[in-house]
Amino acid sequence: MTALTLSFVNPNVYSVHLADGAHVGNLKRIGALWKFKAVGYDASGGVEPGGGPFTDRHNTALSEPDVRELNARLGGCVA
Repeated sequence: MTALTLSFVNPNVYSVHLADGAHVGNLKRIGALWKFKAVGYDASGGVEPGGGPFTDRHNTALSEPDVRELNARLGGCVA
């Protein structure tokens, strides 16, 4: 299992990374909810919103930016 980590960006956004540091999404506050926004990258390094290894978890809601809840809700690993 590859644990996901959170990095503070600003009070409304945290970036989500794999243990090796690869960026796989962002956790954004939208109203009272926190939502995971998946991110992938194409062959030339361009951002693909909603893409990447967690595309099937895009828009998953969390109650707060908590790494334990994040791993529980997203599975904490890449299939």
